[in-house]
Amino acid sequence: MTSGEAPVERRDLPAELLVTVDVATSAARASAFDLAGRRLLETRRPYPTTGEEPGWSEQDPREWRSAAVGALAALVREIGPRRRVLGIGLTGQCPTICLVDARGRPTGPGLMYRDNRAEAEAAWMRERFGDAWIHERTGHLPAAFHIAPKLLWLRRHRPERLREAALALQPRDLALLELTGEAATDGSHAAATLLFGLRARAWDPELLHTLDLPASLWPAVRPSWEVVGTLRPVIAARVGLPASTPVVLGGADSQACALGGGVVTPGPVSEMAGSSTCLNAATPAPLPEILVTHYPHVIPGMFTTETGINTTGAAAAWAADLLYGGRRRHAGPRDYALLDAETATVPPGSDGLLALPVLGEGERIDPHLRAAVTGLSLRHGRAEIARAVLEGVAMTIRTHLALLTRGGAPVTELRVSGGDARLRTWNRIKADVTGLPVTVIPGDAAVTGVAMLTGIGTGLYRDAQDAVARCVDAGETFLPDPGTHARYRELMPAFDALMAAAEVRRG
Repeated sequence: MTSGEAPVERRDLPAELLVTVDVATSAARASAFDLAGRRLLETRRPYPTTGEEPGWSEQDPREWRSAAVGALAALVREIGPRRRVLGIGLTGQCPTICLVDARGRPTGPGLMYRDNRAEAEAAWMRERFGDAWIHERTGHLPAAFHIAPKLLWLRRHRPERLREAALALQPRDLALLELTGEAATDGSHAAATLLFGLRARAWDPELLHTLDLPASLWPAVRPSWEVVGTLRPVIAARVGLPASTPVVLGGADSQACALGGGVVTPGPVSEMAGSSTCLNAATPAPLPEILVTHYPHVIPGMFTTETGINTTGAAAAWAADLLYGGRRRHAGPRDYALLDAETATVPPGSDGLLALPVLGEGERIDPHLRAAVTGLSLRHGRAEIARAVLEGVAMTIRTHLALLTRGGAPVTELRVSGGDARLRTWNRIKADVTGLPVTVIPGDAAVTGVAMLTGIGTGLYRDAQDAVARCVDAGETFLPDPGTHARYRELMPAFDALMAAAEVRRG
């Protein structure tokens, strides 16, 4: 369970439940929800990330598959035989890609969203198509973050993987194939490929033809709330559920998080505060700001904007491990609580420290960015360093929100969910840096959003508005302090200058 959610005894579970499976960045997790959107149980199965070179991030797709099934089976055991699972909804990290052959076997490692090896291919795509054309077509600007450049890199450097491939799947899609035998994806995943027509809501034939990527690689695109199939008998037997259990497609984690935070109309912005951060706002039409990416919303008729930061919660975890947990162990809940308390005693500005916490070998907007800390002296201790990391993330968030405002989207509130929403000092810093109210959405809005989609798909909720009304409860709100906000505004030019200077150019 995440912080702030009390474990539930089996005897207290309701008779009917919704279940989600999330093939996330560091683990697959299965969660059980009641019909009011409250997460009651969770099981996890971790898997490692590897990389042979700087900037590479790979995982084994076989581990996604086994971890997803293993987490689901463990959850069903926790639930017990007397409860009915109404449906299973799926989500996962995105855009992360693996290729599978005609028998569903991976042809090689999966390349994660934060894998930046395809810089040259992304640059070639921008030159070939032009920024304005491809952004209008797909809602994105090419970056190593996206799937199309990753596939172009594989074709150049690992051509045998493409030759053997029958399908290009993301972790959620692979879990769907394993559970149901069906190959499908939804618009929120498809849009992250750079091969999907945003307005047409279909694979783009011109892009596929120009890049010489077979249309047969791409699974059918279906609505995020659709029941795609039921459990394969062998899987049903393995996890202990009826083979008739419906499986709802679900959406990409950040897009589902917007629904789980109640971000279904313009104004509020969802922050999925996990290992990375995604910022999503709902809009009736794509914005003209070319630096803002767009996806089909997981609800009908709307779009979501997205800007993302690769290592936010990961940066906080790095600080907690290094400064509070020690080098030989990971920080635990008490260590995070101490970090939260100590950083609250440090004045805004961290006593002259300024941190750019880009710890993932580059950012999706600039693969050459690296982390940096300036102003460090002997008088500084762990609390100042940790607070500077938290402030650096908040300042990066402020920069991204400014893009939405520049594009004409109203930005009225930041709704924060996920594991790092438990850090009250960080929520206060975000409010003071951005000048916005910061509202905590209890639990994990990404998987809550998937549970809501599952309820919509199985007929439990009438529509998205009904699901929001029944499942989304706001927690504590942090209002910005005008004086502190003014102090952070004074620091922003120095932060922008640090970001401009913190680039590593490869020869």
